[in-house]
Amino acid sequence: MLKGKVLVAQGGGPTAVINQSLAGVVIESRKFANVDKVYGAFHGVNGIVNEDFLDLTQETTHNLEMVANTPASALGSTRDKPDLKYCQEIFKVLKAHDVSTFFYIGGNDSSDTARIVAEEAKKSSYALRCIHIPKTIDNDLVINDHTPGFPSAARFVASAFAGVNLDNRALKGVYIGVVMGRHAGFLTAAAALGRKFDDDGPHLIYLPERTFDVDKFAADVKAIYDKYGRCVIAVSEGIHDETGEPIISKLSEEIERDAHGNIQLSGTGALADLLVDQIKKKTGIKRVRGDTFGYLQRSFLGCVSDVDQREAREVGEKAVQYAQWGDRNGSVVIRRNGFYSVDYDLVDLTDIAAKTKVMDDAMINDAGNNVTDAFRMYLRPLLGSGMPDAYRLRLNMVPKILTK
Repeated sequence: MLKGKVLVAQGGGPTAVINQSLAGVVIESRKFANVDKVYGAFHGVNGIVNEDFLDLTQETTHNLEMVANTPASALGSTRDKPDLKYCQEIFKVLKAHDVSTFFYIGGNDSSDTARIVAEEAKKSSYALRCIHIPKTIDNDLVINDHTPGFPSAARFVASAFAGVNLDNRALKGVYIGVVMGRHAGFLTAAAALGRKFDDDGPHLIYLPERTFDVDKFAADVKAIYDKYGRCVIAVSEGIHDETGEPIISKLSEEIERDAHGNIQLSGTGALADLLVDQIKKKTGIKRVRGDTFGYLQRSFLGCVSDVDQREAREVGEKAVQYAQWGDRNGSVVIRRNGFYSVDYDLVDLTDIAAKTKVMDDAMINDAGNNVTDAFRMYLRPLLGSGMPDAYRLRLNMVPKILTK
């Protein structure tokens, strides 16, 4: 039963709708008479071990609603990836503050943290309910049909490539856009929803679910360029060769790594620059440009899916309801119903923790350089209402007089 003190934290990369989940937790928790306080950990698990708590019981509902509509993590986030010792420190603080329910909004690492903390509480016979609330633009949480944060990021990617395509059609050349996605290509694949006409880009889409061959890549680009006089390409930062080695590490002499030892993929812009060089060298095409979307796609203000907003709020609310009546720890998951509707469920933390979902084979074309209608049908309802549209002048050409 939900009672006493409740703590909520946000972890990992921010999203456009993560604060909807935060507001859902706080507002829903405050409805229950047995809840004394609702705390927020400032900067995720790092804030917990440092006892940096905000008293969200004192926050007004109106301001919570304003914050809910604001992208990025209002409580601040962290890239800390807790091990057992770290989680023992988290539990120590939760116990000292007499916290009875811990809500953690985040991805698969966050679910694993919730799992370990729950296990530590069980060992100590301390009554602690741990509920993981899904969040990630990568859309890579298993069991979930999709994850809050992904639809809005996908909407941004689709809209950005629609705009890039218009630019590229006006001033022809080759354009490469590198999109986030280390292991799962969902967000890069979203670029396909920016197409309207048959010759629209992105003409080529490369995902980490398939092996990437630089020579084949150059040949694909040359074939599209010869056909249309231009080529727009969406590339996932996680593309790799047949051995699983990231392409950026094969093409670059200097490799950066993050705090966890992972190769820095798209944050530096290096992959885009390296692929631009490969196209120029292998095809002879001179006008080739590359961009790295980077952080832009995570919390872009004014490009938010209303479907994403609604569901992000509801997973927060459902987490509180499961804590009140579910009588177990777990992770809230989204299941799709019919053409488009969703239900929510609570699954064991072990079913989610430290696992990664990738795109189904049916969503990727046989050549491995584009997506299928199955993916477009999957994504379209998630993008929400009011997607921008583009139009063209009809080519009613005037007959030439001087040129024969």
